[in-house]
Amino acid sequence: MIDLHYWPTPNGHKITLFLEEADLPYTIHPVDIGKGEQFAPEFLAIAPNNRMPAIVDHEPPGGGAPVAIFESGAILLYLAEKTGRFLPANIPGRYDAIQWLMWQMGGLGPMAGQNHHFNIYAPEKLPYAQDRYIRETARLYGVLDRRLADRSFVAGEYSIADMAAYPWIVPHEAQGQDLADFPNLRRWYDAIAARPATITAYAKGKAVSDGTPPMTEERRRILFGTPTKPD
Repeated sequence: MIDLHYWPTPNGHKITLFLEEADLPYTIHPVDIGKGEQFAPEFLAIAPNNRMPAIVDHEPPGGGAPVAIFESGAILLYLAEKTGRFLPANIPGRYDAIQWLMWQMGGLGPMAGQNHHFNIYAPEKLPYAQDRYIRETARLYGVLDRRLADRSFVAGEYSIADMAAYPWIVPHEAQGQDLADFPNLRRWYDAIAARPATITAYAKGKAVSDGTPPMTEERRRILFGTPTKPD
């Protein structure tokens, strides 16, 4: 059994996508990041960067003590190696998938995250920052669109590279992106959205948190480390 410490954000969805695809038994332990539950000592014991998701695998490969892992990319690699699925065994295929996983971790995720921050959550609108991250998100969408021009999925077969990138494309409208501008990406996106495991994973996320509460000053302080306004 795997304990999944989770909130339905793009990084959280990556892990439920894998677990549903692989049909691994798991239990969701919600970590309400808007209430500051990511700072609880018991969570920090397994995720010292106070970010979710994190997992505890009570049945690790080879047996032994439970294994705790944080960082969504590391979790995907661990689960792929544990199950022997969604990561090619041959060296060229394996590193093809891994390099695109790293592309998501180092590029698409952080840049789209800044896009979300300045366009949705920032208390004041900064046109320079908004334009900078909308443009960079569009550039990264273009990279992915070109990659998908001659293949169904990012690394050929459906893999952890796709599971990592897809949840960051789901909120494309909020990122100021039109998938009609990226036809190969659009085809890929629709194919993943229709997978039964994707439908189940997102339904489980909705059951944990159906919608985003209003952004209060207290939630902003917890999520972004910004001070609350004085009374």
